[in-house]
Amino acid sequence: MIKVLLVDDQQILAEGIKSVLQTCKDIEVTGIALDGAQAVEFCREKNPDVVLMDIRMPNMNGVVATKRIKETSPDTKIIILTTFDDSDYILSAINNGASGYLLKDIGSGALIDAVKNAYAGDTILPAKIAKKITDAAVMVTSDKEYKLKKLYNLSDREAEIALMLYDGFTNRQIASALKLSDGTARNYISAIYMKLGAESRADAMEKIKGMN
Repeated sequence: MIKVLLVDDQQILAEGIKSVLQTCKDIEVTGIALDGAQAVEFCREKNPDVVLMDIRMPNMNGVVATKRIKETSPDTKIIILTTFDDSDYILSAINNGASGYLLKDIGSGALIDAVKNAYAGDTILPAKIAKKITDAAVMVTSDKEYKLKKLYNLSDREAEIALMLYDGFTNRQIASALKLSDGTARNYISAIYMKLGAESRADAMEKIKGMN
């Protein structure tokens, strides 16, 4: 049984999501929190398997709540519920441990599948959101990307992936966002380490951070 916490300041919406999820015999909604602070406290006490987290809420938003939940309950999978214009939050939530994103207009069957897939360890990234992640990473880090190409002779794609690593993306999240196989993503990352002269991810991050 997959234990799910719903976090949304609009209780009527949360109740609707609960009704949808509980049509699946493998899912149990164990609670509803109306803001991030309630969600953090609930997770500390009940340790749910999956959290469906709204992003814009009073008291504590979904990004901050995600960070705090992952600090105390690292195995809990958190899926951010977002609207298409929430791009400012996307990279922050990934950095803080979110397993993915769902748009609030998602269908019932897709919602149930997303909860099951997140519980199994998959990254949940609808195509629109994946594109926003890629676009945001390129926009925010264009200066570092130029320096990586110039100093270390990285290709366009290698520089893009290097900066996604720097922003905290996991290998799987990089593969999903850029529509690469896991093996191809790993090959790019190995090539990046070689060109940077890095022995590990931490070493590579230090070299990128230290670029002038």
